[in-house]
Amino acid sequence: MSVLLVVGASLAGLSAVRAARAQGFEGRIVVVGDEPHRPYDRPPLSKALLRGEVDAAELALETAGEELDAEWLLGRRAVGLDVGARTVSLDDGRSLRAEHILLATGARARHLAVPGAESTGVHTLRTLDDAVALRSDLLAAGEPSMRAGATAGGGGRLVVIGAGWIGAEVASTARSLGLAVTLLEAAPLPLIPALGPEVARAVAALPARHGVDARHGVQVKALESGPDGRVTAVRLAGGERLAADVVVAGVGSLPNVEWLDGSGLEHTGGVVCDAAGRTGAQGISAVGDCAAWPDPVAGLPRRTEHWSDALERPAIAVAALLGTGSEVPGAAPAPYVWSEQFGGRVLFAGRATAEVTLEEGDLDGDRWLAAYHHEGAVVGAVALSLPRPFVRLRRQIGPAWPR
Repeated sequence: MSVLLVVGASLAGLSAVRAARAQGFEGRIVVVGDEPHRPYDRPPLSKALLRGEVDAAELALETAGEELDAEWLLGRRAVGLDVGARTVSLDDGRSLRAEHILLATGARARHLAVPGAESTGVHTLRTLDDAVALRSDLLAAGEPSMRAGATAGGGGRLVVIGAGWIGAEVASTARSLGLAVTLLEAAPLPLIPALGPEVARAVAALPARHGVDARHGVQVKALESGPDGRVTAVRLAGGERLAADVVVAGVGSLPNVEWLDGSGLEHTGGVVCDAAGRTGAQGISAVGDCAAWPDPVAGLPRRTEHWSDALERPAIAVAALLGTGSEVPGAAPAPYVWSEQFGGRVLFAGRATAEVTLEEGDLDGDRWLAAYHHEGAVVGAVALSLPRPFVRLRRQIGPAWPR
């Protein structure tokens, strides 16, 4: 019986299993995941789950009655790959062999590299367990009896380092829970590479309009802690000290590819793939946040950490890996991302360019739509709380971006 081994049990891995079965693969499928949980949806971790509006069970990605006939090895981490033998070594000493191997090990949160970063009460947010631990700390910080010097009304003090998508969403959620929030960003503006300066400025203005102390162009020098080892303050490069009961670091991610050292696979900055997810080794492909597929704009392999990519691209990779579909992949879908924050939703698709036009609303307001252009064609769309106009504009980008 032919074996498909999927290393990674999140959305990309599950999407690959679904694609294999949908494309008629009848062999054995084994899925290895380093977390103890079955595949779950990550976007709600910084929003609905952190607010307590949903629980972990409601984040399950598998549907009721879904029969994929897969074997799940959870709580097990891949530690080595032999491309010649097509075997994956696990941290429990087992070795798994398969005719087809799909790497979907994802990425992890980057940790702060400053003194005091290992203090209790300092969090990153990437996994379900991260979100559960952070919610517990935020609720505790909101209790006046739990923290000396709590703000008026009982809210604690949260400092978020990094004002990108995750940082802004955590800041938004914490404000809704009653905490005083300071949001720090090292760059002059967050999200400039993703949105361009004009739109980034509009998005960066949202936190301040909702009671967040948002600061850009600041550097964190160290974190301070008390005798119990719990964080008490964030110290800035200029000497200012910001009191903190909880700190969240949203300073980017790193692909989980170190376990591939010595395998012969090219994986600097992500597992390098072709336009169908195939690596340089026969029978081994990669998808999701660990994979660097060709970027049609830059002309170089690049990781794309978008939910839509993890949902859509595994079908392309599985077809090429198993030979169940065309060897020539279709045009790459335009990147798509959304972010719920401060009562609104930021929507973005395609790519940002210097030529941007306002289509509806006012960038200083709470509802607007803008388009990015290149050589007369729409290559990107971005909106704040105008979903229907955004969808119409997004359709103009087309599947073959850039044109």
